[in-house]
Amino acid sequence: MIKRNGLAFILGVLLIISGVTALATTGPWAYHVNAWAPLAALQDDKTDHQTGFVVTIKDKGGSIVSMAARGVVRGDEIINAEGYHYRVAQVKGSEAQAELLGKDKELLAYSDYFDKLEIPASVTAAARNKVVGIYHSHSDESYVPTDGTEAIPFKGGIYKVGQALVSRLRNENVKVDYDKTPHDPHDNNAYQRSRRTAARLLKSNPVALIDVHRDGIPDPQYYKKEISNEDVARLRLVVGRQNPQMSANLDFAKKMMAYANKTHPGIVKEIFMAKGNYNQDLMPTALLIEAGTHTNSRQEAANGVALFADAIPTVLGISTTPGGGAGGLTTGAGPARSGGAWKALAWILGIALLAGGAFLLVSSGGLGKAKSRVSSFMDREFTGFFGPRKPIGSTGLKKNGDDKNKGKLDPDENEILRDNFKKTR
Repeated sequence: MIKRNGLAFILGVLLIISGVTALATTGPWAYHVNAWAPLAALQDDKTDHQTGFVVTIKDKGGSIVSMAARGVVRGDEIINAEGYHYRVAQVKGSEAQAELLGKDKELLAYSDYFDKLEIPASVTAAARNKVVGIYHSHSDESYVPTDGTEAIPFKGGIYKVGQALVSRLRNENVKVDYDKTPHDPHDNNAYQRSRRTAARLLKSNPVALIDVHRDGIPDPQYYKKEISNEDVARLRLVVGRQNPQMSANLDFAKKMMAYANKTHPGIVKEIFMAKGNYNQDLMPTALLIEAGTHTNSRQEAANGVALFADAIPTVLGISTTPGGGAGGLTTGAGPARSGGAWKALAWILGIALLAGGAFLLVSSGGLGKAKSRVSSFMDREFTGFFGPRKPIGSTGLKKNGDDKNKGKLDPDENEILRDNFKKTR
């Protein structure tokens, strides 16, 4: 009986823990909790977009594949505007080597798809009401030629670049929720602080979330280019690899690069799949963009995001330009917390586990008694690991160690054993 009740207690506790976990990771409160990144502790602590540290990534022939002001690690990947896909194979200090995986078939397929699009006649009212959320995790980022410094705490030049993106979208009749909450200081916890902002933006049920940054490499020519008769700072799209939504986020990034580069050839330089989460687990159409670097002018960065904005309505299906209309091109849009069959199943499973755990605890005789029983059960089960027990009498009950009560049973210590003895007589 003790063994059976002890097992029931342990199983009940495990079921309750499993149920709480299922509810915590699928409920609305889950998105106000920092994303779990189990590999973070094993990686370096370089902060993204800080000036003074740059990793140059080269292929086996020594040609530059990419440059980035971030901690690059083995397994990071890059897809450039021509569709070539690379994976970082080794990193030594500020140098990294990448291997060519070939051309990315999905990106090429999207490029072909966009080439064949036709202009739809109209867009639905539901599509017109969709919102794009925009914010800045690194609110100090600035542009030296224009702002005079690479960082202005709480009011960096990045805000004006963000405003250029917002204005262009609104000119195209796209609704925008622009949150200017600062998240200083510029450290590894900035994304945790900005997660609260992203969670607030989810309340407006956005069709996409865009976190606007600039890079921190010293060479302005890496991003600078003349596109559509304008001097622009090209964009990099960043997708976090420590993220259960990564495949959906990457798919969205590929669509954005394919259509943006069709509309304004070369405006998106590359997609960088980096360590980190970047709060992209919150929805499948979350994206981090880097508008040039700190040595580009702010106007060049603003010009770049404005051209990039021309692609956003079409890809998201909130425009009457090619690819628009009801539904758009991006599937799975909307907050990751918005439900669906798997989320509903997780809720049902969580509730069932909680109920089952509670039943087992009650059936084991109540929490207090169950604790005593499982303690006795554990003692009996694991005694064999530590040697044989000393005999305690034919009844199995312990004798009181007090001289005045020598030979008497101890009622407190032996309550459970006494019950068991009576039941087996």
